[in-house]
Amino acid sequence: MSEPTDALHTFQLQRAGVRGVIARLDHAWAEIRAQASLPPPVARQLGESLAASALFAGALKFEGSLSIHLRNAGALRLMFAECTHDGHLRGIARVDEGPAASAVDLHDPRARLAITIENARTETRYQGLVPVEADQLSTAFEGYFERSEQLPTRIVLAERNGRCAGIMLQLIAGSPEASAPLDSDGWNRAGHLLATLTAQELLELPVETLLLRLFHEEGVLLQPARPLRFRCSCSRQRVLGMLQALGPEESVASLTEDGHMEVTCEFCNRIYRIDRIDVASLFAGRPLAPASDQAH
Repeated sequence: MSEPTDALHTFQLQRAGVRGVIARLDHAWAEIRAQASLPPPVARQLGESLAASALFAGALKFEGSLSIHLRNAGALRLMFAECTHDGHLRGIARVDEGPAASAVDLHDPRARLAITIENARTETRYQGLVPVEADQLSTAFEGYFERSEQLPTRIVLAERNGRCAGIMLQLIAGSPEASAPLDSDGWNRAGHLLATLTAQELLELPVETLLLRLFHEEGVLLQPARPLRFRCSCSRQRVLGMLQALGPEESVASLTEDGHMEVTCEFCNRIYRIDRIDVASLFAGRPLAPASDQAH
């Protein structure tokens, strides 16, 4: 295996009129995996989703976060993968207990898949629902871009041996293929070349080698790599904000008999200790239940 790397690479295929993104996660994926023990099929879906979130965020010009949210896919109750504009990633997966706990079923009629973009600068939130009538997440995502964004897209995702990665090609708006659909040789050619890529090559080959092997006749223009890393956005202030949203009665009820609670972040397992004084300060001017009424 090549040297460990966590980076996002953007590039253009100038002759084909195509732009692309490659994301690779090594240390970041190891840190996320270490937060919970997951069955291999679930870990694969989470790793692929994290790589996809990095691809999608890397293709946008925004300040904020992009998340992928999958629910009720067989035994997979919840999967969440997020990447910010500055390359900070986090993710979790939750599965049902029992003998079928490793079964991920993207054809489950209850399954719901969403992509959410939260733009911090404009304070706007956009969510697109993705049909999951596909055997692979990459196919579902391709359909989303073509239906919702009218943007021809090809995606390959992989997770194996402690590493996850993805590559995405999209037609550049204004390219000959975009303005004249009947003359689509460049886009079709890029797609056929991408189809020859193996999971091992995507995960292990140096990016420059990979792009030249695939697209050496397409005029590859590779931009400098941008770092990717695991970083959780949890904070004590966010925990207090969650309690404030719950209200004084539920917050007090969450305190133990000795007047404190411990809140564990699902993403990084950091523990926040909150006491009765913290809760009282949240609801200053509002009566709190007496200590003898606290649930434990």
